[in-house]
Amino acid sequence: MIALLLLPLVLPFALPSLARRVVLRVHPDVALWTVTSAATVLAIGVVACLGVLSLPIALAVPALGRLAELMQPLDAGPAAVVRALSVLAGGALAVTCLTAGRRGLAEVRRFRAAHGDVTDLPHVGGLCVVDDVRAQAYALGGTRRKESRIVVTTGMLRALTPPEREALLAHERAHLTGRHHVFLAAAQFAGWCHPALAAVVAQVSFAAERVADEAAAEATKDRRLTAHAVGRAALAATRDGGRAVPPPFAAGASSGPVPVRVRALLEQVPSRRFAGTVVAVVLVCGVAGASSIAGAVSLHRDVEVAQGEDPGD
Repeated sequence: MIALLLLPLVLPFALPSLARRVVLRVHPDVALWTVTSAATVLAIGVVACLGVLSLPIALAVPALGRLAELMQPLDAGPAAVVRALSVLAGGALAVTCLTAGRRGLAEVRRFRAAHGDVTDLPHVGGLCVVDDVRAQAYALGGTRRKESRIVVTTGMLRALTPPEREALLAHERAHLTGRHHVFLAAAQFAGWCHPALAAVVAQVSFAAERVADEAAAEATKDRRLTAHAVGRAALAATRDGGRAVPPPFAAGASSGPVPVRVRALLEQVPSRRFAGTVVAVVLVCGVAGASSIAGAVSLHRDVEVAQGEDPGD
């Protein structure tokens, strides 16, 4: 049982390298869905396994043992090993929950504050132009009470030619249409649950930018123009004291490894929607899920035995 529940805690370390291959080798929209889904599934598995692993030490408390109607001590393996792992899992689960809760609330507050800054600004079709010499452009996803907004500063507009501005706006509209802020939020949640998954956040962000790049290239019918717009927007954003920090979960045209994005736009978009790396990611998630379920079933049998029941009945 212990080994089955430890495996899902180790498998996330395989995802960052696989994610890098996926975002470079398959179609961007497939890469975005694959990597984000895998990170979310593995994060949920990590939290679930930590909870199950902490159960033996929790049931060792007399009050909880009586509440669970245990007639004898829970025997889930070597007592010393189970006790040590259960204590570590309980501590890790507590730290994970506190970290995710604290950071999540902080990001939500920042997200709401960003919406508050632009809610009362005049807009045309959701486009807000902010009078700011700093070059910045980002897509601010909507909520039930707040509408989506594309925020562009006057500094960014001055840095681009009219055709490049059209490419920039098409890029940002693609972020809103694809609800990429949801993907970014899911990746952040996964990163708070496991340190290895924190490295996947950058890959999810890169995949979201590639999806928007391709949408802009399709809208303008000019891949070279879109590449120039992305490159010039990134250069403009780094001037005047460095790149401005966008709100949380907001995707922007100047985000991610811009040279790689520009090179991808100057080449043909990967047409493959199925590759060996995608199979490997699915396999990792499948093994983690199967191992988690098998470990939980095994512990459930041990609890039934401790309750004086015959698990074979």
